[in-house]
Amino acid sequence: MRIDIITVLPELLESPFGHSILKRAQDKGLAEIYIHNLRDWSTDKHRRVDDYAFSKEAGMVMMVEPIEKAINELKSQREYDEIIFTSPDGKRFKQNDANQLSLKKNIIILCGHYKGVDQRVRDNLITREISVGDFVLTGGELAAAIIADAVVRLIPGVLSDETSALTDSFQDGLLSPPVYTRPADYKGWKVPDVLLSGNDQLIEDWKMEQAYERTKKLRPDLLEKHDDE
Repeated sequence: MRIDIITVLPELLESPFGHSILKRAQDKGLAEIYIHNLRDWSTDKHRRVDDYAFSKEAGMVMMVEPIEKAINELKSQREYDEIIFTSPDGKRFKQNDANQLSLKKNIIILCGHYKGVDQRVRDNLITREISVGDFVLTGGELAAAIIADAVVRLIPGVLSDETSALTDSFQDGLLSPPVYTRPADYKGWKVPDVLLSGNDQLIEDWKMEQAYERTKKLRPDLLEKHDDE
């Protein structure tokens, strides 16, 4: 998979992609992540990529020309399955979206900034708009890092234990059950006896029950959606 991220603040993305699982995925050749500075496509001598809104709304707006030039240059080099725009008013990003995107080959992520982008970018160049939550960030760089992390970890071979991703929260519509490790008794805080029983079926039944109860307590909305389906 190749992910091209277009941003006005490339420095913000140096750390997330240079460590841990994302770095290992790139070192293994399983993922390629390229950060592009949108200002490289600016025609302004000061490398500006924003301007005032015609509507006289407060805040600056990302201009259509540098974005269109950046996307078209990348598209001239390869085909892209998705061109994603990170925006607080996009579709809420969920695990199923990460699952779908992990099957793609080439993706562009355009990081929103300032007051947003010229609507003509969204109308003519973007294939999917994604929000990571009902709140506003300074820019879309952190959202892009979240999307890339959620997607890349699902690529076969990235995680040392591929079954780990399949048992994550949200994969089956439930939160994950509690997990424990050694010691079995720490200052009187004990691991549930069932996990020490060696009975695989009892353990699986316990995990399912705990997953349901945790979801009911912490995210009842997930159960309501499951019931509707």
